[in-house]
Amino acid sequence: MRALFVLTPAESKRLIGKAVATMEEVIRAKEHDKILIGHGSTNVYVAEEILGREKVSELFDRNTYLSGLTVRGTLCTTVGEEKGPILLLNRGSVEPPAPTMSEMLRDFGRDSVFIKGANAVDPQGNAAAFAANPEGGTIGWALGIIMARGIRLIVPVGLEKLIPSVQKAVPLCGQRTFDYCQGLKVGLMALPGAKVVTEIEALRLLAGVESTHVASGGCSGSEGSVTLVAEGDTAVVEKAVSLVESIKGEPPLQPRKGICLTCTIASPAQPKDFKTEGFPQRCPYEEKPEEELPTYLRKR
Repeated sequence: MRALFVLTPAESKRLIGKAVATMEEVIRAKEHDKILIGHGSTNVYVAEEILGREKVSELFDRNTYLSGLTVRGTLCTTVGEEKGPILLLNRGSVEPPAPTMSEMLRDFGRDSVFIKGANAVDPQGNAAAFAANPEGGTIGWALGIIMARGIRLIVPVGLEKLIPSVQKAVPLCGQRTFDYCQGLKVGLMALPGAKVVTEIEALRLLAGVESTHVASGGCSGSEGSVTLVAEGDTAVVEKAVSLVESIKGEPPLQPRKGICLTCTIASPAQPKDFKTEGFPQRCPYEEKPEEELPTYLRKR
């Protein structure tokens, strides 16, 4: 049997979130160890599938659990005071996060799980994430610990973010290499050793079906959609059809962009002695009042 699916970005995020929640290492860590779920749009859905939507709604507004975001054609960030703290689970129970990343990961080991979204994924399964903080931000402070200890790094990312090569893209970025940037200047950090979960892996995990990415794009609310062809025995393809039908119509998040006038580089996981002053301008709109912004960036 063969089936063709079209998934909007929100539908893809829901599908991927469901898949991550069923992964053996995630289930094991939820029951016996620790899980950290970083800020990010896809991770909102991951958190909802691991903890349940009602529980997540008690913890934070799902539209605010983001740090960096691409919005109105620019690279931007959210307002730190508006987003919930990093989600840290200890045997399935939510723990208050420690002030710094090193403290948060102090007891993490080989069976612990760190879940981090991405801004790019390539056909070889490599993923990378933007870094707008000059010291690398959440993943920048965490990656050394993750690699040193063998902590399990899971990266949920939709194929809307597919690029030809992460290896070629990473050295092209860097906050202090750009003379002009539409929004925040960023670096691009590869996420080595990560288990990457796209829609293809999600369908494999949830329905046991193989699928191929055959097209992308759309309009009128379907921008960023991915089109997949699934093939296999009737039973598994029908299971995939039922699964995809169950998530059709998933509404997108409605995040709010940062406030340019008061934008800072503060991060919820930065070292205690981190100084936010003295860095070069990160964005052409930094510290500008509303009336000086381009019209497409005014109003949140």
